Amino acid sequence: MKLKLHRPICFFDVEATGINIGKDRIIEISILKIFPNGNQEDKTWLIYPGIPIPPQSIAIHGIKDEDVLGKPKFKEVAFSIFRMIENTDLAGYNSNRFDIPILAEEMLRSGISFDIKKHKTIDVQVIFHKMEPRTLSAAYKYYCNKNLMKAHNSKADTFATYEILLAQLEKYDIKKDVKSLNQFSHQKNIADLAGFIKIDEEGNEIFNFGKYKGKKVFEIFEKDPNYYGWIQNSDFPLYTKKIFTGVKLKTFNK
Repeated sequence: MKLKLHRPICFFDVEATGINIGKDRIIEISILKIFPNGNQEDKTWLIYPGIPIPPQSIAIHGIKDEDVLGKPKFKEVAFSIFRMIENTDLAGYNSNRFDIPILAEEMLRSGISFDIKKHKTIDVQVIFHKMEPRTLSAAYKYYCNKNLMKAHNSKADTFATYEILLAQLEKYDIKKDVKSLNQFSHQKNIADLAGFIKIDEEGNEIFNFGKYKGKKVFEIFEKDPNYYGWIQNSDFPLYTKKIFTGVKLKTFNK
């Protein structure tokens, strides 16, 4: 079943030094760009992270320090990646929780303004877990009747994710346009990408952690302005800090 597109959509997958969005670095990213007319283009970048790759991460994706030695740093390829995903929607497997947040961090760290509001997102894992809770390899076997021979290879994972979504569209009675799939697979009521800030029923940003959990962000910034400074100096993801700054500016300009 063909995916209904009104603009290009980029399926992508990243391999990283670890799973800490704020500290870890991307070492490989693959993007499969699908155009409304059915044309495709893909690109894979191997990236030097600037920090050692831990053994536990190597055990997952097989990329070692010597594999990325001499490869460009993310900042050197950031604009090329940005241009490829500019004015597109984004899709991946567990992408809402990991791939998109860590990509946003790398973009912001490279001086490129990344705004998730400019992209609709489809998380194929969310669709899968709502229907048939499994892993990516099991999903590929279940939907496509194929074995994923190179799981945790970013290119293989990216293409497999696209195939899984097409199979899901064939199997399930769900709407097939990006807007509907975005709503179906979206993390509801999350203001940032890492889940530190939620949205209440009135549309206000609220804390989802710490001593002010459940409290309106703008009210706390008015009552305890030092808390904003603590956040900015702490180990929160850059995109989360960006959202907090936006709330603070709105509060200041009221």
